[in-house]
Amino acid sequence: MSIQSKTRRDARKRKEQHERNRRRAGAPAIEPHAELRDRDGNLLAGIVRQSGLWVLGMDGRIVGSSDSAAQVLMLIRRAQRLHDGQGIPVKLVFSDALRDEAEREAAANGKSPADYEQQLEAAMAAVQPTAAADAAS
Repeated sequence: MSIQSKTRRDARKRKEQHERNRRRAGAPAIEPHAELRDRDGNLLAGIVRQSGLWVLGMDGRIVGSSDSAAQVLMLIRRAQRLHDGQGIPVKLVFSDALRDEAEREAAANGKSPADYEQQLEAAMAAVQPTAAADAAS
């Protein structure tokens, strides 16, 4: 290998790295807002906010997004209850911003946060049987 080819290759790598950094700098910020962890500290689920959307991730994959903070908070709390029901101790931590946004959303709908969460759970339960019936056909 010649010295010149190594120099060109290194320059190309530096340029590619510079371009990657520039693209990342222009990307919308990701704000972490909640995490559900098992007793060993493994991340089971999380909520982030990016470009105004609340994004829920579980098992290393994005499982959904919503404009509704109350909806994603309800889903991660539901995951917490499911784990607790199976005897798997988990810890849920979420930001004040997520909680406050969910409370504002509930108040805008004339409900307490707990009542609004129950309403969202009921709406989700009503949709599930239809989705299962469609998948069976």
